[in-house]
Amino acid sequence: METNIILCGVGGQGILSISLVIDMTALKQGLAFKQSEVHGMSQRGGSVQSHLRISDRPIWSDLVPRGRGTLILSVEPLESLRYVDLLGPEGAVVTGVEPHVNIPSYPDAERLLDAVASMPQHVLVPAERLARAAGSARAANMVLLGAALPYLGLKAELVEASIAEAFARKGEKVQRVNLDAFRSGRAAGEAYGLCREAGLGGRETRALCSRLAGGVLAPEAAPLWRELFAGPLGAATLELLAGREPGQVGGEPALPRALLDLGQPERLRERLFVARA
Repeated sequence: METNIILCGVGGQGILSISLVIDMTALKQGLAFKQSEVHGMSQRGGSVQSHLRISDRPIWSDLVPRGRGTLILSVEPLESLRYVDLLGPEGAVVTGVEPHVNIPSYPDAERLLDAVASMPQHVLVPAERLARAAGSARAANMVLLGAALPYLGLKAELVEASIAEAFARKGEKVQRVNLDAFRSGRAAGEAYGLCREAGLGGRETRALCSRLAGGVLAPEAAPLWRELFAGPLGAATLELLAGREPGQVGGEPALPRALLDLGQPERLRERLFVARA
């Protein structure tokens, strides 16, 4: 096996912690790894990127060859698009949806996310929101590590052991926060995939996944959400989910089934947000 990862984001978003956990897990799994230097950390908020390669055979270069990247794992959506030329035909992009606006010409957020969503293999997750729910916005990097797990070739239990070890010196609370963040990111990545498999559009998928409590969506709920978005309440549902009103939605099929039974939008708002943020 060979996994070629481009880690990216901006300074201060925890790229080094992601690479540390992956490296520790690779060793636990008996794999070889090489990592390039992390560039950009000298300027907080500046562009950061590193190459990380994992294999069950010796690795002779620490740089990902152009066209052979397995994964772009980015904590910031614009940064994820800088390196797409390194991806192979089956390569994937996993990134957070929250922009870090650090340049005057930063693009419109929805157009930016649409561009990421045009990639054949991609996952977009509300990393900062899930991290705050886990206990700290600083754990957004572990949320994204969880969402990227299917592309890493690493065992979940070994990743969790590495997270616990990496944050051990910071105390039990920090350990727990980062483990919870990883697990919610894993659930959010699975939810995103379920929505796409069910045929939800990109913006509908992002709006729904940005509201799911704990990032969790039951498999049988995704087709019901597709039916809801395609029906007479679809536009109003999308507007509420994509709006600024605080609130989360449950991931069980009972919620979209109940909304489908409403028929009229009068009670949509109060029924939609079953859990307040």
